[in-house]
Amino acid sequence: MHDSHDALARAGRALRLALLTALAALFLLPFYLLVRNGLASEAEITAPGWTLFPRDPRWSNVRELFADPDVPMAHALLNSALIAVATTVGTLLLASLAGYGLARIPYRHANAVLYTILGTLMVPAAVTFVPSFVLVSSLGWVSSLRGLIVPTLFSAFACFVFRQYFLGFPRELEDAAQVDGLGHWRTYWRVVVPNSRPVFAAVGTIVFIGAWNSFLWPLVIGQGRSSWTVQVALSTFTTAQTVTVHELFVAAAVSILPLLLVFLFLQRYIVAGVERSGIDD
Repeated sequence: MHDSHDALARAGRALRLALLTALAALFLLPFYLLVRNGLASEAEITAPGWTLFPRDPRWSNVRELFADPDVPMAHALLNSALIAVATTVGTLLLASLAGYGLARIPYRHANAVLYTILGTLMVPAAVTFVPSFVLVSSLGWVSSLRGLIVPTLFSAFACFVFRQYFLGFPRELEDAAQVDGLGHWRTYWRVVVPNSRPVFAAVGTIVFIGAWNSFLWPLVIGQGRSSWTVQVALSTFTTAQTVTVHELFVAAAVSILPLLLVFLFLQRYIVAGVERSGIDD
């Protein structure tokens, strides 16, 4: 009986391992295609027969991508990095301050403010897109980093996550800070922020990925080549009269590399931050 139980346990572990291996292979398939086609020639990509890897990997495709005069990929990557970092820092500051105020500062209309903020999550983005564009255009921010960054700084979702997290933050630490004469701002900056790294890392990662992958707003606002982001630059490969397929795959691989590095570096904080935020309560 004991042997049959061990055999079933081993079979279950083997089945789980096989399932996880299949899912991992399925998840990695798009990345494999990006690398494989990015290092292949046009003939190998469009050939009727399929080879697992290019016979002669062409690393010169990367150099060709950044030397393409029609697509300023290097400048687009720089713009995306600036926009994503600025959006992440600004969103973390504004949303955490709003969440801390709603969770800790006594105010009789706090619930009404919270429900109003959450109500904005129910408004489709298409409804506010045109008014936002009109406002940005009237300020003269079209084709500028200000127009790409400022309208996206406040996130109702991030505010809600921070508020939920701060509701469970140990009050003893804040009470000790107030005994030492610290006000709400200094308590937030010196006590709350240093002890809330997981939720900051989790929300920051989500915001960074969203800002990096944003396409429609940068497409409309970034009308000049100097304000193109990497997603807008990628779209030019599919809208041009002549599509250079290997450059498209190289560009896609280059564009996701920063996201992979950020995610791999902060993945443990994402789970910890979401668990401690209490959004599943």
